[in-house]
Amino acid sequence: MKYLTKEWYELCQRTGLHFGMRVHKSAYVRDEALYLRLYKRKEKEFVSQRRGIYDVDPRFMLEQDGVQLVALDKWPLDGDEISEEDTMVYHMSSEERERIQQLIAAYDARPPFDEVKCKEEFSEIQEWGYKEAVHKLPDELSSRIADMRVFALGYCTREVLRELKQLSKENKKRMMLVMDEYGQAQQAENIPEHIRSQFRFHDCRVTELTSGKQIVMRLDTQGGFTNSNKVTFDAVDEIIRQDEHILGSYWIYNELYRTDCGYEVHILFSGEGMPELIIRCADIVVEQE
Repeated sequence: MKYLTKEWYELCQRTGLHFGMRVHKSAYVRDEALYLRLYKRKEKEFVSQRRGIYDVDPRFMLEQDGVQLVALDKWPLDGDEISEEDTMVYHMSSEERERIQQLIAAYDARPPFDEVKCKEEFSEIQEWGYKEAVHKLPDELSSRIADMRVFALGYCTREVLRELKQLSKENKKRMMLVMDEYGQAQQAENIPEHIRSQFRFHDCRVTELTSGKQIVMRLDTQGGFTNSNKVTFDAVDEIIRQDEHILGSYWIYNELYRTDCGYEVHILFSGEGMPELIIRCADIVVEQE
């Protein structure tokens, strides 16, 4: 990758360092009693939230059948009445109704809410949050945080919060600068529109990858923004880079460049080691199987 590199991706993760943080007047010193009190408070909130989700009865979804809908672009902004031609009635399909009935059956047969398991999950989330905070924050700022465990729970001093906001602002500025450069560079490339417009594989998972003169990549598009699930890189001239662990990872960013003989394709994946694929090929074919 020339622009949307691993380092740029890491920078993106540092544009909201202040999100969810609150000032606590006692965060200036390491205090075990304070940490335990805040931990119990956050744990209680987490358990309550998860219990609420667990107890949502899916029967409410059946109430959508027969509901009158209005297109967003037809919604009156000045208080006028909605005309009948701007509305439609939603009629639930038999397949959707059957799916909901299965959800209801599973809901009625569900075991009691497991509070112990929920608390274990909260503990794991906090451990991950602690490691992420240590990884993301500059050493100079980390050294002024009295208890990183309290920080991972979402509390810090007023001075630290001020620095987090400023650092996030600076990181976002740098991130957007690279995005602008990337956008200009890609627009300057003479990529056919039928290829450019079909490269929308963000968050699609790689389920198959073949190598050779023709590289075929199949994708699970469930979490993506496209139904096209097969990409063929034809007449591969050179594999410049092919990291391990691409299979099973998620396609997040790509860069396309024209060459004398076709295209140079750069793809960055999220997953173990954030693997990257860079190839040169004569043609690219995107399909839905």
